[in-house]
Amino acid sequence: MSWIRAEGNWREVKGKVKEQWGRLTANRHEIVAGQRDQLVGQLQQLFGIRKEVAEHRVRAWEEQHRRGRDSSRTRNARPS
Repeated sequence: MSWIRAEGNWREVKGKVKEQWGRLTANRHEIVAGQRDQLVGQLQQLFGIRKEVAEHRVRAWEEQHRRGRDSSRTRNARPS
């Protein structure tokens, strides 16, 4: 997932963030507003984890969504 794209499509991405981190309140979602560093900071505060751990969790979530998007493109591609 590209965070430049996430910022532009925050309403769509926010739903995916809610699925992953349901404890993030609507108020915290407004603080994040598509900014990756803000998401990391909110996860640190909410879960009481180190920045490195929060970064790792966000990176893993990004990879999961990147792979999911890439595999759906492959499945839906027309044969040449």
